Amino acid sequence: GHLTVRDPERPELYWTNPMAVHFAQVKLSNLILVDHAGTVIEGRHAVNRAGFVLHAAVHEAHPDIVAMCHAHTVQGVAYASLGRLLPPITQDAAAFFEGHVVITDEGGKVAVEEAAGHHVARAFQGVKAAIHQNHVLLTCSRHSIEAAAFWFIALERCCQQQLMIEATGVSPKLVPPDKARYSREHVGSEYIGWLHFQPIYERLVQTQPDMFE
Repeated sequence: GHLTVRDPERPELYWTNPMAVHFAQVKLSNLILVDHAGTVIEGRHAVNRAGFVLHAAVHEAHPDIVAMCHAHTVQGVAYASLGRLLPPITQDAAAFFEGHVVITDEGGKVAVEEAAGHHVARAFQGVKAAIHQNHVLLTCSRHSIEAAAFWFIALERCCQQQLMIEATGVSPKLVPPDKARYSREHVGSEYIGWLHFQPIYERLVQTQPDMFE
């Protein structure tokens, strides 16, 4: 998976986790700074081309997007194979109501061609999340890397809940559209995404201090 955040002083560049380094070992000292052409400007590691193709295209097409996340998680990938929007079955799921899309193009093959990135980039107009059919979940934030990360965690959990409900064979009751929109406005904002990540961040600071090395 890949996480990217736009450099605040050089917005045409973005920071990302390096290729072939376990997430548990990612730290400040091994992050890499990359341009939209996939050239590593700073850092000792290589950039994962699949990550560059998708993320660079989104950052370049949407200058307002600060950060983006995608990862091949078990529940997210399983739900992505269905090629469906996430229904508003809970307040948590309602946070994504009318704020996410399904991308059907290029999902079944590894994204190493720039055209795949352009397909994904076009979908991120005015939304914070996408379900890439036969691939992954993707989230973004126009505010912070914290919000993008929290929306990814939240979307993965919502996919897990949806799959568990569908396994019962019983159709769930949906939150009505007006109430889903109300919930989205109160629990789906950029500020709420940032705020909900703060306890996670504080826990990481305490348990993984080496990430600042």
